[in-house]
Amino acid sequence: MTESPDPPIAERAAAILGWTPSRWRRVHGGYTPAARYVGEHRGERCFLKVATNAVTRGMLRREARAYGAIAGDFVPAFIGWEDDAEAPLLLIEDLSEAVWPPPWTPTLVEQVRSAIADMHARSADLPGMAELPGILGGWSVVAEDPQPFLSLGLASATWLDKALPALVAAEAACPIAGEALTHVDLRSDNICITPAGPKFIDWAAACRGNPALDLGGWLPSLELEGGPPPEALLPGHPEVAAWLSGYFAARAGRPIIPDAPRVRAIQRAQLTKALPWAQRALGLPPLD
Repeated sequence: MTESPDPPIAERAAAILGWTPSRWRRVHGGYTPAARYVGEHRGERCFLKVATNAVTRGMLRREARAYGAIAGDFVPAFIGWEDDAEAPLLLIEDLSEAVWPPPWTPTLVEQVRSAIADMHARSADLPGMAELPGILGGWSVVAEDPQPFLSLGLASATWLDKALPALVAAEAACPIAGEALTHVDLRSDNICITPAGPKFIDWAAACRGNPALDLGGWLPSLELEGGPPPEALLPGHPEVAAWLSGYFAARAGRPIIPDAPRVRAIQRAQLTKALPWAQRALGLPPLD
């Protein structure tokens, strides 16, 4: 695959930048097939993301809307974007020279936690969390069809029968609504540390919502990467543990998504930490 964007896309990017990169470098990451590049010229750098299908077109348009609505030290510098029927493109500052955990240290964890608190202290003209596509559903979905969850091998059918009533009830008690600016996709691949502090990327799911649920969404992946258990950063929120574990439990066992084949694996990996968190928080029987 080419290391440079197609000439028409490169020209569109240059028109937004006001300068023409003399070198483009293809970069890889994320869980969607959006094309990603770093452009450079005489010390100037930029990051370019280009939509490549219907899913990424919708995500890029939502991300561009978010950049227009939010501000803070935790947000990359927004350069510009251009809509297009087939290939919308977004330009932000290049963060490839930042520190991208893991590994995590207590200092890095605290820096990110503080930046998340700063984000949650703000609001923005964005949709509410309940309006996000596919945001609802969890243990109630598992109750209707437990086989995809059981196929993951993380718990027995006997354990699930005993635990489901408490999981469904706690999940239902978890508030989604709120006025805090929430990212809703906090994981290490979306978090970097710059000299100015942590910055969060990939804002396609940004919305107004419950800050505890947003913080909790980061914690299973943080523990997975050697960080502290979720209770260390978010004590006393069994409803969040139930909601998040249910989110992964209802999805990780589904068929692989053709345009995002790595998503199910990361959902399962996060469930290996979110499920024991919910078990501990709700006082459920030990997993078997």
